[in-house]
Amino acid sequence: MKRFVNKFKIFGGRVFKTGLAVFITAYICELLSLPAIFAVITAIVTIEPTAAESIKKGVVRFPASAIGAAFSLTFTAFIGEDPLSYALAATSTILLCHRLKLDDGILVATLTAVAMIPVTGDNFILAFFTRLLTTSIGLFVSTLVNLIILPPKFSPIIHKSIDKLFIETAQTIEVIGHDILGLTNTKKTQTVQQFQAITKSYEKTLQLCHYQRAEWKFHRHTTKEMRDFQIEHKKLTLLQQILFHIGNLQHLSNYSIITNIDKEKLHQAFISINTILKDPKHCISDDHYDLIKDLDENFRKCKEQIGETHTKYYHHFPKETVLLFELLSIHDVLEEVEHLTRNQSKRDKEYTSINSNKSPE
Repeated sequence: MKRFVNKFKIFGGRVFKTGLAVFITAYICELLSLPAIFAVITAIVTIEPTAAESIKKGVVRFPASAIGAAFSLTFTAFIGEDPLSYALAATSTILLCHRLKLDDGILVATLTAVAMIPVTGDNFILAFFTRLLTTSIGLFVSTLVNLIILPPKFSPIIHKSIDKLFIETAQTIEVIGHDILGLTNTKKTQTVQQFQAITKSYEKTLQLCHYQRAEWKFHRHTTKEMRDFQIEHKKLTLLQQILFHIGNLQHLSNYSIITNIDKEKLHQAFISINTILKDPKHCISDDHYDLIKDLDENFRKCKEQIGETHTKYYHHFPKETVLLFELLSIHDVLEEVEHLTRNQSKRDKEYTSINSNKSPE
């Protein structure tokens, strides 16, 4: 089934699971002669990115739906099918669910509250338990479908996303470097927006890592899959450190005067960092180490000269010192990235060699 969905690319796995959950839910309700609308609504909103999320939020949505049904029946009994009933049922459901910290169930509870008003009938008790039963069917079916059918694998998406993040980070640091050295005059807002876009992509990738961990609680996975995931997550953590230093760099104003640092070496350092970030293996060349050695010497000289300049405002860390510190800090993180990537490649080769040497059973 998964091959069929992936082959034709008509829709994603989550869309397919939603449609399947709705069909099964409606079919069960038809067999039991129950109204399907509330069960179907519940089934639709209960499909989550992972089975773990479905189960977690399903536990919240059931009592929330009961609250919505109770408010709906109460206001219908006293006021009838009136605009005021809709308003009171909706607001009361939202307020109580929020007070009870059932925020994940507010949507389905509110929909249940307002949708029940025109179809309640005279037997309020029967209507209440009927709605609870149909809601339970929707929750159970959607959770079961999410657990069994097309279990998501986020690791390939995470891997691609991290590679893309490294490339985008390289492009950003190139732009920032040109601005700092006065080689270009990029609008500040444009650089900030570019950096914010990378930060959002990072947060989404981090969320996918959370999803993958949660999904493994319910599905089998190999030791290699777990190891690869841990390496990718470590890369993401290191990338966060690089983004932190880049964030500091983007706040440095354009340098018109650089007295203690060779502009050409700074330019080469930015280019070299860009190259390392874009390289899938993140290899660090000997030339880059030579550049870093020169920058480190400049950094030590700048520290010795702190306090000698007399300006209107005294700064404990002049901009030149900050610039060198951030570049050297990025280099330190890149060394960790290179070491991590090298070990990953080595282990992959060992794993391939072991499997290739295994005799067929």
